Amino acid sequence: MLRTLKNFLGTHKVKDQLIDRVSYASDAGFYYLVPQAVVQPENDDEIKGLFQISRDYNVPLVFRGGGTSLSGQSITDGILVDLSKFWKKIQIEEDGKSVRVQPGITGSMVNAHLKPYKRKIGPDPSSIGAAMMGGILSNNASGMCCGVVQNSYHTLKYIRFILPDGNSFSTEVESDYLRFETECQGLAATLVLLREEILRNTELFDRIRHKYQTKNTVGYGLNAFIDYQKPLDIFAHLLIGGEGTLAFISEAVLETVPDKPHKSTGLIYFTDIFSACQAIPSLMETGAAMVELMDRASLRSVEDLDGMPAVVKTLPEPAAALLVEFQEDSIQELEDTVALFESRLPEFSLVEAPVFTRDPAIQAFYWKVRKGMFPAVGAVRASGTTVILEDVAFPLHHLGHAIIDIQNLFQKHGYENGIIFGHAKDGNIHFVVTQTFATDHEIKRYERFMDDVVNLVVKKYDGALKAEHGTGRNMAPFVETEWGGEAYHIMKRLKDAVDPLSLLNPGVIINPLKDAHLHNLKRMPSVEQEVDKCIECGFCEPSCPSRQVTASPRRRIVTRRVLENFKADGRMEEYKVLAKQFEYHGLDTCAVDGLCALNCPVNINTGDLVKHLRVDTHAVWQNKTALWTAKNFGTVVKGLQWGLEVAHVAKRIVGERTLEKITKGMPNIPNWTPEIPEPPALRYRNDADPDIVYFPACITRMMGTYPGQKKNMLEIFYAICDQVGIKTKVLDQIGSSCCSQIYSSKGFSDAYAYTANEIVERMWNSSLEGKLPIVIDVTSCEYTIKNMFGVLNPVNQDRYKQLTIWDSIEFLYQDVLPKLQSSNKKGKVVLHPVCSSEKMQSTGMLKKIAETFAEEVIIPLDWGCCGMAGDRGFLFPELTSSATEKEAREVNGHHHVEGHYSSTRTCEMAMTHATGKNYESILYLVAEGLGVA
Repeated sequence: MLRTLKNFLGTHKVKDQLIDRVSYASDAGFYYLVPQAVVQPENDDEIKGLFQISRDYNVPLVFRGGGTSLSGQSITDGILVDLSKFWKKIQIEEDGKSVRVQPGITGSMVNAHLKPYKRKIGPDPSSIGAAMMGGILSNNASGMCCGVVQNSYHTLKYIRFILPDGNSFSTEVESDYLRFETECQGLAATLVLLREEILRNTELFDRIRHKYQTKNTVGYGLNAFIDYQKPLDIFAHLLIGGEGTLAFISEAVLETVPDKPHKSTGLIYFTDIFSACQAIPSLMETGAAMVELMDRASLRSVEDLDGMPAVVKTLPEPAAALLVEFQEDSIQELEDTVALFESRLPEFSLVEAPVFTRDPAIQAFYWKVRKGMFPAVGAVRASGTTVILEDVAFPLHHLGHAIIDIQNLFQKHGYENGIIFGHAKDGNIHFVVTQTFATDHEIKRYERFMDDVVNLVVKKYDGALKAEHGTGRNMAPFVETEWGGEAYHIMKRLKDAVDPLSLLNPGVIINPLKDAHLHNLKRMPSVEQEVDKCIECGFCEPSCPSRQVTASPRRRIVTRRVLENFKADGRMEEYKVLAKQFEYHGLDTCAVDGLCALNCPVNINTGDLVKHLRVDTHAVWQNKTALWTAKNFGTVVKGLQWGLEVAHVAKRIVGERTLEKITKGMPNIPNWTPEIPEPPALRYRNDADPDIVYFPACITRMMGTYPGQKKNMLEIFYAICDQVGIKTKVLDQIGSSCCSQIYSSKGFSDAYAYTANEIVERMWNSSLEGKLPIVIDVTSCEYTIKNMFGVLNPVNQDRYKQLTIWDSIEFLYQDVLPKLQSSNKKGKVVLHPVCSSEKMQSTGMLKKIAETFAEEVIIPLDWGCCGMAGDRGFLFPELTSSATEKEAREVNGHHHVEGHYSSTRTCEMAMTHATGKNYESILYLVAEGLGVA
């Protein structure tokens, strides 16, 4: 089969190494299946071919987008189809009133494209930053705001799909309606027959109508049979919530919803969770758009986050909170709505009066906390245990009592740390428990707990066992329990009609095993402390520069856990193979940029793990060599500058291409690229009575020249300072100074500690013991310096606290812009914010600087880490090539651009190589605006 897949798709689209297979065996849920191969098709014909291969070899086929599924519906022991690489097209239509999407683009990226139109898609799941449209559609995802009215089902306009037999249809094509009935007679007839049976069965008809008045994703969406008449329309809407078991969704057009511009958000603290539930109807009556419930345990998991209100730590044990947001089209309407709600506060049992905010930064923080609630509560679990998230819905008037009953089940089954949160206005709550699945006793405990949960939700309250996370494997054994025999029989006949061999995501929704939820459970052994809190939610993946070339942060962590399991099981041959493959996939191609921590709700930086592991891989002689270079850094820099000069001489003799080929074949030697410049002429200045200390980074001192520019980076910096009247002095012993990034990122801990302490001493002395700010002209170097505190000795730690350190962005924003008298403006410019500016939250400053000197400033929507990571992009150019591909495509789609700017030299080189555009330091834009370039 593997040979067939590779012959059909090409080897580059088939991943069958052990590390690929085991790292894709997990999604965000708590099940684990190892695929035989992971494939990455890019068009409909390749999808049709995969269906044929699946039939020929009788092997299951499963489609996967972001892998954020929580019920086990995006894993398989067959062929796993990864859609995250190619299926990303988007087209805004009808002036933003609708949007055409492919299944591999994330929901948040779709909303980013819609933002200029003040529109958004209806579904708003917490995982929207990582969840892709294929999964959002296939699970009928909802979320915090959309309820049942604006979910995928109700906002679907058109859909194009491919059946397991290879036939493809679109509801946008009028002729496809008749063609569907002609070419798929058996399926169309079955759909008509099932619809007629439902219409004749008044009791079943009424039950279907009743159950979809609240959130429900258990089983197939039977409401399609009563909402639509034509077979193609019925089937198209059965695909929404079909969890990839009926067909492949290749494209969809969704109607969008307004994104109201004015919002007011507040945390309301109640004395107990029952009182919080009693307040929900009043909130809905006064127009609350979002009402999110958090019990005391869930609040405890996030109370230590920077930015959380201090009162959260003081709340009494029974307390609970509602995170509430009002949204309106005007400020006056918003004020009136909030005032109406506040007039009803005396009705509630509150800990204190609520405070509402319109500050977008605070609002964004609150919603980031709420969206990250599941991973955050999972992070406080005991090491080695698995996180179990259930997703149920109750009639709203029963919600308070139902929550009390769930808390009683926690106590009955020994889940003392059970946590409850969710979408309160929909009666939709999530509860989290943690346990190990390492023993039969623990699995039996989970089985008894689930039996009680099913009885509580279905039999006592007639609720939904899955409100928005899909049936998956988790609830497949209980579909008939919730829906009854007649409805379940209709679902089985539907599945048999479209997929008679049951090869398309088998075991999901329809599963003959009554204990299917107890099979293939994920083992979560303890791993390195840097990442042990990870619950494999996948939120980190969209920002990872290596995700399409080797591995993502989640897949690196999954691999570490699999290694531990192999070791525990005595599977040492597989352990050795996997450990060897991890060297390249896990270590060599990780950019350690840390953007994964920004997306991670618990701030896990997988780069820290990689640095830790790199330390372990270094031989004694390598550490000694690194320390020698640190102690003799001035000599090293001079050698590198000489080497660059020699390389440029060689380039002129043998040619650019020949030099590239020569270096490509030399191990551990950076690959030559045309963007590598000649070293600049270094002329330092020390003005009398300086205002700042200038620290030209070592990369500036080696590569600080730009094609087409008369002045190098140092000269430009001095010219700007002269123009606005800032006096400078250069850092003491500049020729041998380094920020220590090269040693930190490569895991040379001794050299890192030595260099960090040396540079703090020099900054201390140069700045007159902290009196002068220090300006380093490379953003990534400043980030390194701002995160070196832990390796400093006590004396330097005290000095460090008294230093003011800026990069070029902060210097321009804080010190240059306020001194401007006038400036010239360019037309359109494009920015590439570097990872460090994102982590230090200075990208906004970068944009404001650019707006001062340009009429239009563009930061690409597909912006991301360029993968350069110091010199890693030179050593592994495939990393940078993959990381920059999407951003480069977007940049090259902009026309009449007058400049491209960033703030780290190697990142500028990477983007220049990727786009063919000349990226320069933001200092050049300022200098040109001031007329001193």
